[in-house]
Amino acid sequence: MSDAPQRVSVDGAAGLVYRDAPSWHGLQTAAIGGFACDSAAAGAKLLSRVASDLAAAGFGALIGPMDGDTWHRYRVVSETDGSKPYLMEPVSGPHDHAAFAAAGFSAISEYVSARGALADAIGPEPAVLPGVRVVQWDGTRSDELINHLFETSAGAFARNRFFKPIERSAFLKLYEPVIPLMDPRHIFFAHGADGALIGFLFGIPDRLEGDKPQTVILKTYASGVRGVAHCLADRFHRGAIELGYSKVIHALMHVDNVSLERSRRYGASVFRRYALMGRRLQP
Repeated sequence: MSDAPQRVSVDGAAGLVYRDAPSWHGLQTAAIGGFACDSAAAGAKLLSRVASDLAAAGFGALIGPMDGDTWHRYRVVSETDGSKPYLMEPVSGPHDHAAFAAAGFSAISEYVSARGALADAIGPEPAVLPGVRVVQWDGTRSDELINHLFETSAGAFARNRFFKPIERSAFLKLYEPVIPLMDPRHIFFAHGADGALIGFLFGIPDRLEGDKPQTVILKTYASGVRGVAHCLADRFHRGAIELGYSKVIHALMHVDNVSLERSRRYGASVFRRYALMGRRLQP
């Protein structure tokens, strides 16, 4: 079976069908990505037609929007305060969520982004852990940086729902366009007492705010060692304040993840919600 997505369309809606998507509940699962519609009715018509065709082909589930896997673009905006998108945020058309709902899909995984003041995100003293050393990326050897991100991400996210392994070369290709936007002052690594890499944090200024952004984005952070992620986030927040930023966005947190509770403790408030939608298919 070819891994290339199949382009599908009806009048007023279009998408791409990926037949090798991460499995949902052990079912043979396809995903629809590249989704766009002019109206909820047109979008629902396309989604229903795709679901019917896949059911006839023996598939048990359809999820979306997802461009094949969670390494690529996925999620639909389900609720928003109307503020402008931030850098690297997934965006949706105004009718996308309603189209999925009208076609019998429901949320199967939910996420939020929260915004807050950096001054509220730090405690009176820096967070430290015995034997853990947090270091800032020095801005050199970007290929080595991406390799570190790949190795740590593959391990830290392997237990996540809808995780699907990715080849190193494909991961590197994903990050190539991002490298020119990176600022090493917002990227950190945590090392254990033996020098081994045990965590990372990838932050980036919200360059969509213009030449002098006031907001910095905590894009992702991960560690398999308790307390390390908190140390990384604390270093990130303090560093951003020193650089003159005043606001922070905690991006795309799963609603069941401990990072959301930490974000609340940092005084951040949710301003956008997202969902991965799913529908079981009947033969």
